[in-house]
Amino acid sequence: MKIAIVLNTSWNIYNFRKGLIQGLLDKGNEVITIAPKDRYTYKLKELGCTHIPVKMDSRGANPIKDFFLVLELYWIYKKIRPDVILHYTIKPNIYGTIAASLLGIPAVNNVCGLGTMFLKDNLVSRIAISLYRIAFKFPKTIFFQNSDDKELFINRKIVNKSVCDVLPGSGINFNVFKPGKSEGNKQFTFLLISRLIYDKGILEYIDAIDSLKNQGIDAKFQLLGQVDEEHKRGIPSDTVQRWIEKNQVEYLGTTDDVKEFINKADCIVLPSYREGTPKTLLEAASMAKPIVATDVPGCNNVVKDGENGYLCNVKDAIDLASKMKKMYALDKNFRTEMGNQGREYIKQKFDEKIVINKYLSTIDKIN
Repeated sequence: MKIAIVLNTSWNIYNFRKGLIQGLLDKGNEVITIAPKDRYTYKLKELGCTHIPVKMDSRGANPIKDFFLVLELYWIYKKIRPDVILHYTIKPNIYGTIAASLLGIPAVNNVCGLGTMFLKDNLVSRIAISLYRIAFKFPKTIFFQNSDDKELFINRKIVNKSVCDVLPGSGINFNVFKPGKSEGNKQFTFLLISRLIYDKGILEYIDAIDSLKNQGIDAKFQLLGQVDEEHKRGIPSDTVQRWIEKNQVEYLGTTDDVKEFINKADCIVLPSYREGTPKTLLEAASMAKPIVATDVPGCNNVVKDGENGYLCNVKDAIDLASKMKKMYALDKNFRTEMGNQGREYIKQKFDEKIVINKYLSTIDKIN
């Protein structure tokens, strides 16, 4: 079979769908990736994919650009004629599905997370939801990464319940993300891994750091992730620079391999406002690290409060600082046990094989 995978970046395909691609290829399928070209495109080709570049601005809405995106995807789909198209992220889910429906090509969509539009009620969000409602009449299956997101779409009458299903995020490969050897830290180390946008709770993390330092907590506070100023909710680089200059946080920049940073940390933090199923928390739990995260959909699927970490209130720096302090004060052996419980929990619920098998089964039913 010829299967197309469409996303907003090649980086996203490689980092989040590599296991699925390998599973599809192992079954003898031809895989065509469709995304803007970036430095990960060649890695997709090395996996065995055929890659077709597409112009796609993943930040914000521009009616003219979005109209031409529908046309571009339509002509790509018409030329390659895949047997099924797998869409991920907002624009492929909406505009890719419309293009596929015009050609009668079956589509399987994945709502990876709700994004900023569902956190606000304004004209842009209402238009986006209306577009979802139109496009989502056509997919054969729509996967969600947690039950809360699925129920929200059903309750708002955006989707038909009969085509909805839930996946454990993008899953995790336990053979890759496993506990590593660590010499231990002289200073307890907290680490937040995320794109630097406000909705990930970055400002609350900085405020919590200030609070903990004022209380005399002797810990190291790290931040790893890309500055994304072009995103309308992106944190300006001069703000990040000011944090560095004031010694509020240790900014680690970006990396192609988070494992070494997770391994050196004592606790992973994610105070996000809402998630699908956060890959960074799956990676952290798989490496047996305890977690502090917000009690919101997505995060609370991975973190069981008091078992493999602590949950705090959303947009509440005071409560975040309290839970981070609680983690800091724990006996080391208890934290180790927390991490071990986390690894066992997600091995049962979030194995990448569950995701791959669900997709293979869904594709078989379509054809």
